[in-house]
Amino acid sequence: MKNTYSYVDALNEVLTLNLSDQCKDKLTALRDQVAKRNASKSDKPTKTQRENEGVKDAIREFLRTNPDTRCGDIATAVGISGQKASALLTQLVKAGEVIKAEGPKRVTLFRLAA
Repeated sequence: MKNTYSYVDALNEVLTLNLSDQCKDKLTALRDQVAKRNASKSDKPTKTQRENEGVKDAIREFLRTNPDTRCGDIATAVGISGQKASALLTQLVKAGEVIKAEGPKRVTLFRLAA
């Protein structure tokens, strides 16, 4: 859930209070800085996010032929660290593309969603 009450909103609210001119000037400058930073942000994926898409494709392809696989085995097969595999699998689970299930002896297994 996205927070709809932003720092700019909070600063605008504070600026309506009875403050000294010096304080208002500082807060106005801060508000403008935050607004400028927010305006410069883009929804364009970063270089790492673009690279990770290729790795996610490799994970999906591996899971097509190897359902119910442990994270470590996926990491080894795809050629990435266990940490990175865990992070990318978490993203794929949240996106509904991969199912996380508990196997025997409380081992976590992953498979593609139907």
